[in-house]
Amino acid sequence: MRAARPHEDQQPSEQHGYVLLEDGARFDGIACAAPAEAVGEVVFTTTMSGYQESFSDPSFAGQLIAFTYPHIGNYGTAAGAMESTRPWARGAIMRAARNLPAAQGGEGWLDWLRSRGIPALTDVDTRALVRHIRSAGAMRGGIFSAATSEQRAQELIAAEPPMSGRNLATEVCVSEPLPIADLAALEAHLCAGGASRERRGEEVSDERVRARARGGGEGPLIAVLDTGVKASILRTLLAAGASLILYPYSTPAEEILADGAEALLLANGPGDPGAVPEAVERIRALIGRIPLFGICLGHQLLCRAIGLETFKLPFGHRGANHPVKDLRSGRIAITSQNHGFAVLACAGAERLERDEPLELQTELGAARLTHVNLYDRTIEGVELLDAPAAAVQYHPEAGPGPHDSLYIFEEILALAEGSRKDAR
Repeated sequence: MRAARPHEDQQPSEQHGYVLLEDGARFDGIACAAPAEAVGEVVFTTTMSGYQESFSDPSFAGQLIAFTYPHIGNYGTAAGAMESTRPWARGAIMRAARNLPAAQGGEGWLDWLRSRGIPALTDVDTRALVRHIRSAGAMRGGIFSAATSEQRAQELIAAEPPMSGRNLATEVCVSEPLPIADLAALEAHLCAGGASRERRGEEVSDERVRARARGGGEGPLIAVLDTGVKASILRTLLAAGASLILYPYSTPAEEILADGAEALLLANGPGDPGAVPEAVERIRALIGRIPLFGICLGHQLLCRAIGLETFKLPFGHRGANHPVKDLRSGRIAITSQNHGFAVLACAGAERLERDEPLELQTELGAARLTHVNLYDRTIEGVELLDAPAAAVQYHPEAGPGPHDSLYIFEEILALAEGSRKDAR
């Protein structure tokens, strides 16, 4: 398949480029950021804003983002919009890119991409591209210069590992435990690009954070199993009075317990949940010993820890307009989502057919499926009935997106507060 080219009447130049998918579909455009090429899984997001947040979300690691909203870059960029220490998406595909100045002194969108070595295309028929992905499924592809032959482009695409079976958590997690006492410490970490505390010259006291577990602070101490956590999740918890310790996802369960946290957050992140069995084993070892709550990839890992399976969605859920029903209350929320895998209800059952919680027996006791996606009936939430543990597939912190689901953080804090009361 070959999409119509908006510039077929012009001779190729250094500014011309194209998107090529592994099935041979090609979509032409104009290069508008860094003079580079990139390969990865080509996915689309339906968000109308939040392009910088999307690019710095670790869940987009290894991917090229096609934006369905036509104008991207209308309001520039800002330091406070970063969801991690750096951008993780590899390239941007847009219908009409804009490089307007930021209101608060940040860079223009295309300048921001260019300064970070990220390629982008504008004037692409993104509607045709998205329709193709919806029909054929998300797949590997790349952004290439017009000077690069399709044969060479296909060779580069073929060399890129597929997303199924891929562990990307190792690329996006912290390299050592990182205590974060408050919002100022988090922003300092983000501005420093994730450098170690010693290199930053920052005075972050591990003891000050861990003292929260002994009643030294107003809020609970929450451990975060970092598989690519978004800063908006951390900001929401810190603003509610919690303090945090981020752990590499491979941290042994006993080390996490030794630091005295009152709850464990299983973070979001990129890649295939079936490709990180070590994280699943650690979660299994912690169920019943510390309250757990998972978000996105954390939801999938918790489900795998209790014996459920995951599968790859045809083209994933990425955007800020996905309706999700809480089957316990009947409440419907418009949610922010970014995932390419989902959880099987049971063998052979990808979807929930009825609008009521489904209880099932797992390897670790009884569980209840609590949320459903109203677009395709896939599972969006689970809770364990024999241990303090629950998870949601969507992003309650938004960033970008609506705030309908911020109440989920009340549930996370309630789990931690319940643990604190039990310890007293």
